[in-house]
Amino acid sequence: MLQLGFVNFKPNTYMLVEGTSGIDKFFIIQKGQVTSQHTTPIPGSVPTVLGPGDFVGVIPCMSGQAQTENVICLTEVTAIMVKKEQYPELIMRNTPVAMKIVRAFTKEMRTLNESLTKLTIKKASAEENPEELFTVAQYYEKEGKFDIAIYAYYQYIKMCKDGAHIEDAKKRFVMLKKHATKAVYFESTGELIREYPPDTMIFSEHQKGRDMFIIQEGSVKISKVVDNEEVTLALLKKGDMFGEMALLEDQPRSASAIAHSKCKLMVVNKENFDQMVSTQPQMIARLTTMLADRLWSMYRQLSNTALILPRDKVIDMLALQMEKQKISTGSGFPYVTDLSPEDLVHLCGIPSHDKPEAINAIFNDPNLKVDMGKIIIKDVSELIKTATFYRKQNGKNVNR
Repeated sequence: MLQLGFVNFKPNTYMLVEGTSGIDKFFIIQKGQVTSQHTTPIPGSVPTVLGPGDFVGVIPCMSGQAQTENVICLTEVTAIMVKKEQYPELIMRNTPVAMKIVRAFTKEMRTLNESLTKLTIKKASAEENPEELFTVAQYYEKEGKFDIAIYAYYQYIKMCKDGAHIEDAKKRFVMLKKHATKAVYFESTGELIREYPPDTMIFSEHQKGRDMFIIQEGSVKISKVVDNEEVTLALLKKGDMFGEMALLEDQPRSASAIAHSKCKLMVVNKENFDQMVSTQPQMIARLTTMLADRLWSMYRQLSNTALILPRDKVIDMLALQMEKQKISTGSGFPYVTDLSPEDLVHLCGIPSHDKPEAINAIFNDPNLKVDMGKIIIKDVSELIKTATFYRKQNGKNVNR
């Protein structure tokens, strides 16, 4: 039987403290107001006031990561305390509460994604415009990635029947068809499982879509094309979900998903998602955990954009990849990543003129080495300590 506890807080006291790890509970505010704010400056972040019906602490609780912000009571506060192990039962008994959390997470993710895009590529992102599909297709064709280009051309032809480039897009599509393309699933199907060869597009930025995906095997790259350059936003692995914002918000895709290696994906569409919500509470629990992981990672990426030195950026970004995977190995137990120095620099969004300095920093770091094109970490815990030091030093410099 689900038994939730009530907790009272006095004004000007902390409900949650930034940086605290091992949090196994979150709170739903019943009475009063709190403010959430970051001690370490995060670009674009401003203090937020929350009140009855709002929830705090879900991100660290469900992700198993450290608390991302301070939560301070502005008034006397009464809150319901939900322990992590109680969440699946809460979903079964009160699905609307769980869906409110999921939808709030999705909205927050879209906002953070917008901030990350602006900060990473140093340019305000354009409004979602299907005409941009042609630009995406042109970029990948120029790069010789025809299996990706043909998919984007197809989506442009489908969505922009009277588009400015429609005739050119049709010609390019027909021409690329002659290359015996490996591209698959130009249209959504009723299949629960799909398989994608490497370097094929799962969906394109600016494309409409209603499917979410869960990676069963392989890896997927999330990226955007900006100013004739591909910016890698994330590399996802087995167990990760993606595409959930289009499913839950019915919005165009904000980035492209490309098979980084041969992958097998489970497809979740609007119809089977609604069924899962009512019959599989563990699915919503998993989705909440995934979104919490993603939001925590986004906050960390935002803090990475505030770092000034290329060395600090690459070390912190590499530490973030380890923290996301909850990898911890001691001295004498090296960890072989699947990232090349170029992959890591792309993840940081480092400008072209700073890339040589960033790559040199990777090769010159005594805790790192590069073998067969992949970065090897000699001591993960030392890497995370170093990254934490760099962030703190940067925060001190910003606050001066």
